[in-house]
Amino acid sequence: MAETVRLVCPSGRKHAELWGGAAVVLLGIAVIVFGGSHWAGIVLGVLLLAAGAVSAWHGSRLRVPVLEVDAEEFRYTRGRYIVRLPFDEIGSYQLLPGRTRSLGLYDVTGRPQVFPSVEGRRTTRPYLPLTGLTSPARVEAFMRAAGIPTRDRSLTSGDGDNA
Repeated sequence: MAETVRLVCPSGRKHAELWGGAAVVLLGIAVIVFGGSHWAGIVLGVLLLAAGAVSAWHGSRLRVPVLEVDAEEFRYTRGRYIVRLPFDEIGSYQLLPGRTRSLGLYDVTGRPQVFPSVEGRRTTRPYLPLTGLTSPARVEAFMRAAGIPTRDRSLTSGDGDNA
């Protein structure tokens, strides 16, 4: 693989806070401009303006997971949390379902890779959290482009003959 393959996971909460904050800022400006010169309208407009700005600022600070694979390593980045694995240590992957999808990576012997917790707790986890809006098809296409096979959970080789 010559170039870097990258997948940025979408976050609905980030988009909702950014666009919602921008809408509340515009509503606050409209209340100030069209609300007349009564002090209650001006105070309401300033409060809406401040609430919208805080919501947009908080939404801009939310970090979304980014998966990257190049010739040497696999990288998972979420804000300041970075996981780097040598590409040849990854044997397979599994996409774990749930409200927040997760990516489980396995070494070449089939054992799960263990990662420190994303939240900074002193625990370890056998998966990397993605976002709820991350499409399983996009993750599978990303891993296929990176050359990482899916984990075969069956007891047979998958060829259909059990004899």
